Amino acid sequence: MNNVIISFDKNISSDEVIHLYQANKWSSAEKPEQLMAALTNSDTLITARINDKLVALANAISDGYLVVYYPHMLVLPEYQGQGIGRKIMNALQSKYQHFHQQMLTADGEAIAFYQALGFERAGNTQAMWIYAGDDH
Repeated sequence: MNNVIISFDKNISSDEVIHLYQANKWSSAEKPEQLMAALTNSDTLITARINDKLVALANAISDGYLVVYYPHMLVLPEYQGQGIGRKIMNALQSKYQHFHQQMLTADGEAIAFYQALGFERAGNTQAMWIYAGDDH
C-alpha cells in the first residue's frame, strides 16, 4: 500500500468514477451526470490512486462550521481490506475533527469498519430516507 496516493482532488473523470461505483454495485452509477455534479460540488472530495488508477474515493457535505455528513466512501473490491478506506476516512476526520457532529449512514460490513473509526449509533435515532435506489 506504499504506492497509494491520497489527495483532496476534484479532478476525476466520469469513466473512472462510474467504474468504481459499478464495481461496488451502487445505484448512483445509473445517474452519471448527477453523480459527477454531486461529487465535484461536495465540500470535500478525496481520492486514492495507485499508479494513477482511481481505487477509492469519499466525499463530505458540510455547513462549514458544525455538521459534516459523509455520504459516499467506496474502494474497488480488489483493494478492500488493505487500509485504503481507513486512510481516506482518517484524512476526512482530521479535516472535520473540530466539528460538533460528524455523520454517516452505514450498513452491512461497513458498520464494524466505521465503529473502529470511532463512529457509534446516534442515541435512539432511526435512519430515515426517501430513496430512489434499489441497492439496500
